[in-house]
Amino acid sequence: MEVFGLKVPMHGEARTRVSEDNIALRFGSGSIDVFATPAMIALMEEAAVKAVDNILPRGYATVGTEVNIRHLSATPIGINITVSAELVEVEGKKLTFKVEAFDELEKIGEGIHHRYIVELERFKDRASSKLNKS
Repeated sequence: MEVFGLKVPMHGEARTRVSEDNIALRFGSGSIDVFATPAMIALMEEAAVKAVDNILPRGYATVGTEVNIRHLSATPIGINITVSAELVEVEGKKLTFKVEAFDELEKIGEGIHHRYIVELERFKDRASSKLNKS
């Protein structure tokens, strides 16, 4: 099924270098100076966004709703990371991506990431309405 011109497969990529800003210690996800799992997940989401969001009409975007990944190998400070996201399924507004992360030597992560297409104004209004309920 095609929605807003999105077709399987579509690809996106994101890159970073492991630094003090994205290590486990910084994210509170460990005490070792290696690339943090939350940083890897954020990069996977970024790659998925790059794969599809520029195709959507003005006023629409995607939001992440589910991540199921495995962090396979540690990467120390100073090493480059590349993440790829491939759109593998479109079910209405639900998008499924296969995501993979590599450092300069090997695959360090893999998994599935789901995103939903949202109308931005409606989404923001709905989120903001929580302020009135608190």
